[in-house]
Amino acid sequence: MQARSGAANEERVTPLELFFDLVFVFALTQVTGFISDDPTWSGLVKGLLVLGVLWWAWAAYAWLTNTINPDEGEIRLAMFGAMGAMLIASLAVPDVFGDDAFLFACAYALVRIAHLALYAFAGRGDRDLIAAVARLAIGSSFGIGLLFAASALDGPAQVAVWALALGIDLAGVYLGGGRGWRLSAGHFAERHALIVIVAFGESIVAVGVGATSDLDAGVVTAALLGIVIAAGLWWAYFDVVAIVAERKLRETTGNAQLAMARDSYSYLHLPMVAGIVLLAVGIKKTLEHVGDPLKPVPAVALCGGVALYLVAHLLFRLRNVRSLNRQRLVASILLLALIPLAVELPALATLAAVAAIVTALIGYEAIRFAEARARVRHPGAEATA
Repeated sequence: MQARSGAANEERVTPLELFFDLVFVFALTQVTGFISDDPTWSGLVKGLLVLGVLWWAWAAYAWLTNTINPDEGEIRLAMFGAMGAMLIASLAVPDVFGDDAFLFACAYALVRIAHLALYAFAGRGDRDLIAAVARLAIGSSFGIGLLFAASALDGPAQVAVWALALGIDLAGVYLGGGRGWRLSAGHFAERHALIVIVAFGESIVAVGVGATSDLDAGVVTAALLGIVIAAGLWWAYFDVVAIVAERKLRETTGNAQLAMARDSYSYLHLPMVAGIVLLAVGIKKTLEHVGDPLKPVPAVALCGGVALYLVAHLLFRLRNVRSLNRQRLVASILLLALIPLAVELPALATLAAVAAIVTALIGYEAIRFAEARARVRHPGAEATA
């Protein structure tokens, strides 16, 4: 078992990590289908809870494989085992609050227990890392136990226990303030950038799944508008934000770096991914009936999902560089203001309005901050000119 160290291998995300992420792709697809099949407020809350639980399992393995090379020794086989358990948990998502609740809890427990065992094995001889794993195990144990308890319940009580389980698990990493963990900054940032691309892949899948009816002009237009929105949101993250965030993470050291990685990536990438999943739900529902108004929950998913994604960017920037992106705040407000209209207008018109807001935002930023953008993307250009 090899630790990650040195500049030579800090940047590289291994093929096994990408292979592991394929299971998470399926998990996102399952969550999108879960909300789409139950487009009610209850279904929306349940779907987001499931997404949060699955995300936290993925985030745990992102930290693990950032510490050790998963493509060496026994850990490769252990990762395959974790993939199998995650696949079973994902398969249980459609009926996770019904007959498959206990199956999900069992599979999820295996995923999390394997993670803790691998981390403990990797930390042999490192007292600080072992202490950090022990603190993490406290929150994880409570979270897993509550999911088992929830499998014996139903209705609002079951949802409440799920929410408590997720809350305890998310709060557990604050124990110790990040002390003891190990981080390779470049690899960690790259891993999360790739999972954002994976999430965008789900929005593309939603276009394909939703466009199953006759390909008339409305469906084709909606599909293209869906790609425009996905491309705009991709640009919003990868053009400048991801580059600046990675550099900031590299420049920070010690416990401050660990806290930044936890807050900016483990926490704030969750609402980004949730926003993309909700967008996928909205696109899928739009493609089903392009000429009819969206129902309230799909309208919130479409407009609110993009707004949630941009709000996560606001918080991401505040955490990293302590400044507010005003134009993205304005775009988020406009998207939220569009929700009451979305339940009255044809779904295609709402989709076009969302695409217009996203396109206008990207266009404004590209023109207004052209010089700053060039300095970020090509830092050595002026010196070589």
